[in-house]
Order: sequence, then C-alpha cells, then structure tokens
Amino acid sequence: MMMNNPSLNRPAYATLPQPKPITFLAKVVSYIFHPLFIPTYVAAYLIFKYPYSFAAFDESQKLLKLLSIFIITAGFPAITVFLLWRLDFAESIFLRTQKERIIPYVASIIYFFWAWWVSRNQLGSPPPLVFFLLGLFISASAALSFNSYFKISMHAIGVGGALAFMILLGLSGTEAIGVPLSIATIIAGVVCTARFIVSDHYPSDVYYGLALGIASQCVAFWIVM
Repeated sequence: MMMNNPSLNRPAYATLPQPKPITFLAKVVSYIFHPLFIPTYVAAYLIFKYPYSFAAFDESQKLLKLLSIFIITAGFPAITVFLLWRLDFAESIFLRTQKERIIPYVASIIYFFWAWWVSRNQLGSPPPLVFFLLGLFISASAALSFNSYFKISMHAIGVGGALAFMILLGLSGTEAIGVPLSIATIIAGVVCTARFIVSDHYPSDVYYGLALGIASQCVAFWIVM
C-alpha cells in the first residue's frame, strides 16, 4: 500500500548554504507564488485582463467569480491542511514529508474536480478557464501517484501549469499575450530557483514537477479545446 512504501521515508536533500538575503527572498517568492495561489492568479488574468473571456460579466460578477475560484482552489485546501495539522495528522502546515501530503492531495483532487465540473456546466464560462481547471485536476491526480515514489514539487507543478496555460492560450487565441507570457516564464524560473534554495527537494523533484504541470495543461487543452 502507498502508506507503507519505503520511498516515503527518503532522506532530505541538503542544499549548499546561501546568504541570508537570498534565502529570505527565496522564502518570500515561495510564499507569494504558493501553489494554492496560482489558480487565483491565472483566473484573475482571464477575468480582468484577457479580452472577451468574461465580456458578459459586470464588475461585481467578475469579483464573485474570482472569489469562488479562490475559495474552492485555495481556501478549502488550506483549511484541510490546517485541520490535519491541528488534529496531529501532520507535523506542520508545510507538509514536509510525502506521507503528510497524501490526504491534502486527495482533498485537492476533489476540490479541483468540483471547480472544473461547475465551470464546465456554468453558462458563460470561457473554454480557457475550463481547460485550466481540468488541468489542475489532472495534475493533482498525477501528483498523488508520483508522491508514492518521490516528493514532487507542488510549487513547480503550479508554475509549470501556469506557464503551459499561457503558451496554449497564446497559440489558440488571436490576442497578443507576449508580455503576460514573458512574465509567466520569469515567474516559473524564479520560483523553481527559490525551491532549490529553501526547500528540501531533490533537483529531480522540481524538474518533474515542472514537467507534470506543463503536461497536465496540454492534456486538458487537448480534451477541452
């Protein structure tokens, strides 16, 4: 069974010591671009910046839509992790071991499926949002499987998915998104570098996470678009 897999007890990866300002900045980047926040950032771009995606919505409807996505993709998973910590199922809210990540992954799969299913069946939801949310569900499902063998980087999955989404959005649309795409590329590089500095991930954990995030969005794009 997954709980008895010896790879769940893999020793931590030690990085070379870094100057304190660099370590501090890496931690700040990791907090700002926490994987739970990535869906909200992408949804905010689609709702408020990408032309015509939510043209039929007024400002209050756009805010409500963004709030609903934040609650489902960030609020509920965060509450789940907090409860696991308070009930002593996890040593900290940072989920430093693979065992501690199993239940949050399962919960996130449920929440992301819910977000995708609601958007899929809601009138006025643009296809890019639908395929992005499906990509989240696919990536969480795959990450749970990979978690049996190594501690794949959730940060890398998040930024990899966001980067792939922006690339696919640019390829499938008629609008120029060179600046947002460049920003997404820089963010992906900075976040992955930050995880090398302040996390106990092996380099392969980050690389596989980035690849998984990209692949999940590509599969979702193929299914929906």
